[in-house]
Amino acid sequence: MSAPGPLRLVLVDDHRLVRSGVRSELAALAGGVEVVGEAGDVDEAVAVVTATAPDVVLLDVHLPGGDGGGGAEVLRRCAGLTTAAGTPVRVLALSVSDAADDVIAVVRAGARGYVTKTISGPDLLAALRRIADGDAVFSPRLAGFVLDAFGAAAGDVATTDEELDRLSAREREVMRLIARGYAYKEVARELVISVKTVETHVSAVLRKLQLSSRHELTRWAADRRLL
Repeated sequence: MSAPGPLRLVLVDDHRLVRSGVRSELAALAGGVEVVGEAGDVDEAVAVVTATAPDVVLLDVHLPGGDGGGGAEVLRRCAGLTTAAGTPVRVLALSVSDAADDVIAVVRAGARGYVTKTISGPDLLAALRRIADGDAVFSPRLAGFVLDAFGAAAGDVATTDEELDRLSAREREVMRLIARGYAYKEVARELVISVKTVETHVSAVLRKLQLSSRHELTRWAADRRLL
């Protein structure tokens, strides 16, 4: 069980308004959560988590900074950290995405759970409490996928890791939307980034995967059942 007293939480999201909204929502629920730090990018997140050693980190999957690894990079760099009580610093991933490779990446990197930003305030508070107690928490629609990904389908996942690992979490999200036929403006609107940023990510994806066109990218993603 989690230690007595307020649950010490670090909020990590590159949108300040999202952090403010989560903070306000949790405060309104009077659930005994103390936000001890916030961060908006990979390097800042690692520094804050290391300095505060919270009970739980609520971690956005797609983060700028660092080496481009997003939330998974934060998890790798914070691996092994413990709280003052000697329990592991546990992480709940929070994202707009429920895509397979996003879930796999952060769970493999050490996240104890993964929920989407459609979650309600009370459900988020309950999830944070469960994570602090050492449970694994996933949105209902993701639970079956996680079981499949790390069970019967583990072989399929393993065959794509080497190529997928070349891409950052954000690049994978852009890749999937582009492969599905989204226009650059639609991708920008979906991910709340600029069109120029989308163009930069697409160029990086094509270069890293050694592909030359959107058509080849779509075929590459379809072959790996990523669409």
